[in-house]
Amino acid sequence: MAQLNDWPWRYWARQRPADTALTVGQEAISWRQLRQQIDALTAGFQHQGVTPGCGVVLCGKNDYPLLLAYLALLQCGARLLTLNPALPSRTLEALLPALDIRFAVAPDGTPAGISGVPVLDADAADGGEPRDIGWQPQRLATLTLTSGSSGLPKAAAHSCAGHLASAEGVLQLMAFQPGDSWLLSLPLYHVSGQGIIWRWLAAGAQLVVRAGMPLAQALAGCSHASLVPTQLWRLLSQPQASLALKAVLLGGAMIPVSLTEQAEAKGIRCWCGYGLTEFASTVCAKRADALPGVGLPLAGREIRLVDEEVWIRAASMALGYWRDGRLQPIGDAQGWFHSRDRGVMAQGELRIIGRLDNLFFSGGEGVQPEDVERVLVAHPQISQVFVVPVDDAEFGQRPAVVIEGDGALSLEALLLWAQDRLANFQRPVALWHLPEQLKSGGIKIARRQVQEWASRQWRVASQ
Repeated sequence: MAQLNDWPWRYWARQRPADTALTVGQEAISWRQLRQQIDALTAGFQHQGVTPGCGVVLCGKNDYPLLLAYLALLQCGARLLTLNPALPSRTLEALLPALDIRFAVAPDGTPAGISGVPVLDADAADGGEPRDIGWQPQRLATLTLTSGSSGLPKAAAHSCAGHLASAEGVLQLMAFQPGDSWLLSLPLYHVSGQGIIWRWLAAGAQLVVRAGMPLAQALAGCSHASLVPTQLWRLLSQPQASLALKAVLLGGAMIPVSLTEQAEAKGIRCWCGYGLTEFASTVCAKRADALPGVGLPLAGREIRLVDEEVWIRAASMALGYWRDGRLQPIGDAQGWFHSRDRGVMAQGELRIIGRLDNLFFSGGEGVQPEDVERVLVAHPQISQVFVVPVDDAEFGQRPAVVIEGDGALSLEALLLWAQDRLANFQRPVALWHLPEQLKSGGIKIARRQVQEWASRQWRVASQ
């Protein structure tokens, strides 16, 4: 790993100015060209009033102008909040006033959803040189919203040093060399999308940006990709003749063994793991195998199990949650983050059982939804499944399932398939197919939203 003593794009522009830094569509852009473009945009943002520490929202589709704006705002020293364009206005109205936002940037014209906040011109490249605020890797750089699975999202605040520490841990596990190329396949408003950026910058390798293309087409010539299981399922169902892909980092959902076995059979090495927004992406990872665990902590990470709760400490840990003009601590007095994830050590690796917050009781029996989901996702007609509680007068709560997959699957057929696989108290009492409106909020569907939707369906069906 290079010992960066400057903004990474400036460092690589000095070390290897003519080498390809990234490919946009089919066009190669060198590190020298990239630095020049970032410098011009930085000067433009500074001319419009962006100063170190001021809050800026970045919102839009995952294309090259968005990436350039992300890097230029970092070089301005902004406190940069990457925002999902699909977030409902009601969430933004509740969340954003506490985050101290001065400007918004929307390179593609996407409304940033913030009333009264000036929108900067992302095309206004200033003719002069940018003011150099200096490379201070420990300074607060980015705000990334948590998934909000159990309430309003929090804004995890990371430094460039934290992002680089996350990247370095992954790169010690997965080889990613200057000649390799990683597709920007996940959105920058998600921590795993930013993880791609920082691994590219840490390694001085190549990034590929191909917005709006079908995944198989976008991957042409790419050696690496970060994907969620649904993306890999769809990719493997298509002809693979031109695929150069050799390594995939999987995350975002439960990862079926059958999926990774299919990919490995096609020569695609699969890595799976466990990560959190608060730790700038991956904490534990391993080469995919038949075991259900997530491997062991990467370099620079520690884990501890306390009453089956996973505690984490790492160099990539967020500086805190940003709210009301200050950082709120996220760790205890010894620096441990209490994740609320339930885990055990089994067969020499960490196994995530589920969220402690997700456990519910049915007739006095504890139902951990993720335990049931691990069984049901093996059904050949299911690609993704959520088990959520619905109210029941006799049992208190009962499990119901919301699935993505073959529309022909019925509850009766699923129960017949699962009769020897689930205990009676784990057997679902209702089955629904995941509606389109729940798929539009990002790469990770919020369980809370699925549960609220299922509860409404259950109330209607029970009338």
